[in-house]
Amino acid sequence: MPTPCVHDATRPGALGQRLIAALLLIAVLIPAAAADPADFEPGVELIRENSFKSLEQGVGLVAASGDPRARALLTALQATELHLRKSDGALVIARPGAAGLDLIDPLTGDSMGTADKGDLKRIGLNNRLRGQVRAAIAGLNLAHPDAAVRLSGVNAMLDKLDPDGVALLRARLDAEGDDSVREVMTAAIALADLASPDASRRLEALERLDGSTHPAVRGGVQRLIAGEPDPEVLATANRVLRDIDFKRDLYGLAETLFFGLSLGSVLVLAAIGLAITFGVMGVINMAHGELMMLGAYTTYILQQLMPEQIGLALLLAIPAAFLVAGAVGVLIERGVIRFLYGRPLETLLATFGVSLILQQLVRTLISPQNVPVANPDWMSGSWQVNSLLSLTMNRMYIIAFCLIVFAALFLVLRRTNLGLQVRAVSQNRAMARAMGVRSARVDALTFGLGSGIAGVAGVALSQITNVGPNLGQTYIIDSFMVVVFGGVGNLWGTLVAGMSLGVINKILEPWAGAVLAKILVLVFIILFIQKRPRGLFPQKGRAAEG
Repeated sequence: MPTPCVHDATRPGALGQRLIAALLLIAVLIPAAAADPADFEPGVELIRENSFKSLEQGVGLVAASGDPRARALLTALQATELHLRKSDGALVIARPGAAGLDLIDPLTGDSMGTADKGDLKRIGLNNRLRGQVRAAIAGLNLAHPDAAVRLSGVNAMLDKLDPDGVALLRARLDAEGDDSVREVMTAAIALADLASPDASRRLEALERLDGSTHPAVRGGVQRLIAGEPDPEVLATANRVLRDIDFKRDLYGLAETLFFGLSLGSVLVLAAIGLAITFGVMGVINMAHGELMMLGAYTTYILQQLMPEQIGLALLLAIPAAFLVAGAVGVLIERGVIRFLYGRPLETLLATFGVSLILQQLVRTLISPQNVPVANPDWMSGSWQVNSLLSLTMNRMYIIAFCLIVFAALFLVLRRTNLGLQVRAVSQNRAMARAMGVRSARVDALTFGLGSGIAGVAGVALSQITNVGPNLGQTYIIDSFMVVVFGGVGNLWGTLVAGMSLGVINKILEPWAGAVLAKILVLVFIILFIQKRPRGLFPQKGRAAEG
């Protein structure tokens, strides 16, 4: 049966353990106004003396000072990065660098040059001092004004709960105002209570842990089940474990759906421009991927021109990529495709040649290697829903961007004169021409519109994949699969097909692998097209029926 840790004051080291506990309580219970910043400098001087006795006193003064520099100094001491420079006795933080060890002033954060390992003397710790420093850092973390720092501190304590750390959490719990931090603190205290010899206390701890999503909770409940003699506690622990596993599966499914939707958004962005040109003009444009590549390179060029404003450069890249790729698309249609209407094989070969020309042009003018495209700060990081579910910000923006592009294109095709003419030509070209629609002009503008959307897709792709001359080849086959599966020329079909294929792919990947999952999706599309040759949403009109 689990037994609580009992500290015997007569054992060697009991004095040090009481000192650690006192430091913990000081760091939490003394308000910031009562902290004495004047203790910081004397504490640093004691640390510089580099004896175990002076270190013990110095760490205590630094931790109790309330100085904002204390946490960084003690963290460096814990990581064995704190050294004394032999030449002048200066206290420095030493970290591996390109030319030896890079030196940093622990008080100001300024660079102090470089040094060799022989020029420094490391400030070492014994076991008691390590516990004291760990406790001091924990106390500073829990008293930090930033909730994210406090949450990180509690999570770090969960990895190695001890009675002193639990006492610290109990003392701090009532004063904690952030719900997420309180939740993890409560879970940590409950995990400690699972080791209580009192069965009723273990039961109460299990009730508090019921439904928790923190990974440490599941391990603690499993350890309790392995050695629990009480039948009632054991039954409750098994129920709590089932609830935890259910939540784990649920959030795992949510994460899979999120990644599937983000992949589907990429497929929709890559295919939506192709759906227009392929549906209206019947042109198999093998250069569609290279038009996306041009959009990605437009993002790269703007970031090079505006290195200090990455976010603004990304926003400006959206209209710029649309204009660049759209203009190239019009040139391709006017210079190549308009002479090959009605000859799909020749069009396929011609656009494939155009794709090779565009690739070589980029290799010659920019670089044959991949180029770096940065993510702005607001697209970096992730949204931590809970300990089991984290949603990356760049993929969330990709999903939102895909829906915005789809809505804008849908409004253009449904609410503008160009959209009316495009729909007329796609449904019955001969009748549209008889009604006065200039089909050649509509073809050029339609191809330019589809190409511009491809360029915009390239801007999005630049944020989640490598930007290089071969970028378009990665997505061209997937784009055709989405268009054919959804229904040629149908925007809703493209949206549904892209999202569906993305989700199906991510569901299959865990047990089939990435390559086999793609093969299975391709086989599914082949079988589906055998039954429904026109896709999920067939195009309407006499021309389509013919």
